[in-house]
Amino acid sequence: MDIIRIAAFSYNNQGGNPAGVAICSEMPTEKEMLATAKQVGYSESAFLTQVNDGWRIRYFAPEMEVPFCGHATIASGAVLGEHFGEGVYKLFINEGEITVSVSKSDKGTFVATLESPKTWSEIAPKEYVETLLKEFNLTIADVDINYPVRFAFAGAKHLIVVLKDRKKLAEMSYHFERVKALMQQEGLVTIDLLWVESNQLFHARNPFPTGGVYEDPATGAAAAALAGYLRDIQWWGGNSFDILQGEDMGRPSRLSVQFTMNKGESIKVSGETRHITETNG
Repeated sequence: MDIIRIAAFSYNNQGGNPAGVAICSEMPTEKEMLATAKQVGYSESAFLTQVNDGWRIRYFAPEMEVPFCGHATIASGAVLGEHFGEGVYKLFINEGEITVSVSKSDKGTFVATLESPKTWSEIAPKEYVETLLKEFNLTIADVDINYPVRFAFAGAKHLIVVLKDRKKLAEMSYHFERVKALMQQEGLVTIDLLWVESNQLFHARNPFPTGGVYEDPATGAAAAALAGYLRDIQWWGGNSFDILQGEDMGRPSRLSVQFTMNKGESIKVSGETRHITETNG
């Protein structure tokens, strides 16, 4: 199986979140895809096969199948653009369909924009939140009161936690197995820890122990879920913003997000991509 390695949401042609992308004549078995994802070793790999007027796509982390992955969708868009040309591609995920559009930048790299599945969010139980925060050496007092802690969904389920202090975000650490078990209780894919620099710029870190990864350097699905969450709490900051992620782990990534004010509607998440070689990581 030919795996193309692409970093999605790269920033100034550096960093980004690596994903493996395989264009297959027919969809491999789940066992084969999981084994390949483990071998590749990235937080996700995407497997695509052409069907009708679009592409069937499945996403695998080293330890599980993921229902929707933003950065692997962006990476897949770059691969489709490189092989079949710029344009809009229809993708059939496990539940429903999405699109990814791709174009070439002035720098010769590919820029892709995904349109996420529908969104929803709901308040997370107080006791659960307190237990989880404790694993990060945090308390409710560390949470920005303007942003209630909620579960948020845009193809996958995340927990949105906005902190008051950028330093607390930079100091993030947690016990891998204990947090993994707590996340599995609620079916969480990542925890989206954030700090708000301005209405146009968020900083994020995304623990992903459920997928066998300590931290994700760029998480498109969480970015879409965040936008749906902000819409649900009637956020005052407008309908577009950027997210800087991966800074604290040395893999700077930038995600650009746009959304309408129609509750539940899909979210647009855009980013640049770059090929990964042995020399550029």
